[in-house]
Amino acid sequence: MSDPRHPAPLHLGQTSALPASPEEAVLDYVPNPRVGTLYLVRFAAPEFTSLCPVTGQPDFAHLVIDYAPGETIVESKSLKLFLGAFRNHNGFHEDVTVGIGQRLFDEMKPQWLRIGGYWYPRGGIPIDVFWQSGPAPAGLWLPDQGVPGYRGRG
Repeated sequence: MSDPRHPAPLHLGQTSALPASPEEAVLDYVPNPRVGTLYLVRFAAPEFTSLCPVTGQPDFAHLVIDYAPGETIVESKSLKLFLGAFRNHNGFHEDVTVGIGQRLFDEMKPQWLRIGGYWYPRGGIPIDVFWQSGPAPAGLWLPDQGVPGYRGRG
């Protein structure tokens, strides 16, 4: 890719180590192959982990990221490495979920983005966190995120 607005991806086709922190993670964005077409991209990370900032114990979530691309799309390997970097990151559910959504929105500049963080209970209370960049574009098909509310062993 010779377009200076979209340098060659750092991770695609390369061996890449897991970043030490989300701040060190480099997200790659590549040109949208369907610029001008309104469509939805979904990433699901059903085994996401981060650390509780109080106890240091692991927190687990099922993340669902939906976005309507603008000029770029996020390269999936770099997204996987970015999300994996949270494995040793201390953060409250709200900060982690919203921070992921805002970083993707700020860097990728999609038409629209939403993230659902469906966190598994710790201390008996599941916490679900939702963020979106604004109203969805008219005509965008928005399927349900497909993650049922926590029911325990029901």
